[in-house]
Amino acid sequence: MAESRRETLSIGVFLIIIVVSIMLYAAQVITDWTLIIPVVLVLSGCWTLVLAGMRASNPQKYERGAFSTMGLGLLLIAVGGAWYLFAVNALYSLALILFVLGALAIAAALRRK
Repeated sequence: MAESRRETLSIGVFLIIIVVSIMLYAAQVITDWTLIIPVVLVLSGCWTLVLAGMRASNPQKYERGAFSTMGLGLLLIAVGGAWYLFAVNALYSLALILFVLGALAIAAALRRK
């Protein structure tokens, strides 16, 4: 029952994320329409981090752990951010992806300790 509510909540948040991205384009904060997708990815990654916090506070048996949900959220943010930064410079994109992968590797190593 709680998972069903989380899924409905996630669908609603995703629709709001799409609306926010479209409004950012309409307000000309995003200058190119092709950059709407990376903004959606970054905001979805932020929502995934919120879901990871919800899972950490209320873990359930046979469910994906909060750490893996957090990792997925960080990867979504990194991919979206790298895609957005690719319009500026490709090296910034590569640096962001490598930074997030390195941070996830360190977090996983410290978690296993």
